[in-house]
Amino acid sequence: MPNEEHSVRIEPHGRTLKVAPGEAVLHAALAAGLNLPHSCKSGHCSSCRARLVAGEIDYPNGRPPGITAEEAADGQLLLCQARARSDLTVEARLIAGVADVEIKTLPCRIARLTPLAPDVLQVMLRLPAVERLRFHPGQYLDVLLEEGRRRSFSIASPPHDAELLELHVRRVAGGGFTERLFGAGAAALAPGSLLRIEGPMGQFSYRHGTGPTIMVAGGTGFAPLKSMLRHVLETGLTRTIHFYWGARHAADLYEEARVLGWTRRHPQLTFTAVLSEASVAAAPHHRTGWVHDAVIADHPDLSALEVYAAGPPAMIEALRSSFPRHGLPPQRLYFDSFDYAPDALPRR
Repeated sequence: MPNEEHSVRIEPHGRTLKVAPGEAVLHAALAAGLNLPHSCKSGHCSSCRARLVAGEIDYPNGRPPGITAEEAADGQLLLCQARARSDLTVEARLIAGVADVEIKTLPCRIARLTPLAPDVLQVMLRLPAVERLRFHPGQYLDVLLEEGRRRSFSIASPPHDAELLELHVRRVAGGGFTERLFGAGAAALAPGSLLRIEGPMGQFSYRHGTGPTIMVAGGTGFAPLKSMLRHVLETGLTRTIHFYWGARHAADLYEEARVLGWTRRHPQLTFTAVLSEASVAAAPHHRTGWVHDAVIADHPDLSALEVYAAGPPAMIEALRSSFPRHGLPPQRLYFDSFDYAPDALPRR
């Protein structure tokens, strides 16, 4: 029944969870420390697709766009949107790459707030002296808010430089937490303010290899790729990388000067900025158009490459649709798809 707590058995992990009425199965799994495959958490990207072995589910807003009617009829479901109407058994994918890090809930303080753009803030968090958060480049953490609400942010700092955890926070209309960070209202947050975080989470993480790589960021999707780029460049890994950063306007490339500095110090790195809402005359030093089109124009044969991409769902869907047609094996496209949204609904 929809108003009862139900048990969900997750295979092949061998875990049984309790899911509260109206709670998404993925939310319950993450709250229990089970890091199941997922990305956007909004029903668009299909990363959390699983198979329903037994039981009955429904979706609060109808079948999400990330799953077709044929897939749903075949017993597939999206864990980020599925609500249990009975006890369930679900078969989810195993992701071994991030299984060696422990999900922790920790206190931290805001060490520093630095504007990067009019609507983007760099937030540096300091953990207690006796604590460290082990994570892989590309993973994210949740900031835990009042009444069980939370906001997810990619970690922009690399694991080897994690004394302070770096987040890039875009101001969101209606987002209570971001409004407080940007200094609005009596409850404004400032350096020294105490927060609680949970992490690391997510399967978007750097895979060690030596082959040529493309990285594609959309907006603040730069944050997890910054962690990966610093990890590669500062630890002496030998790998050629072509980094693309897509944004609407030049001002949205909020750390372009830093990236250009990396290219001068590290010949293995090439950088291309692509603006979607600027004319050639207004952006003489940048490419214009869509970032995925720029990648294909430069690399018409993607068969020998790996691609890491982070940004809004529309950008990720464009990559997932077009890149395989240019030879990229789907299993070598690693992506993090996210929406800019108000504070997330509570988890149990």
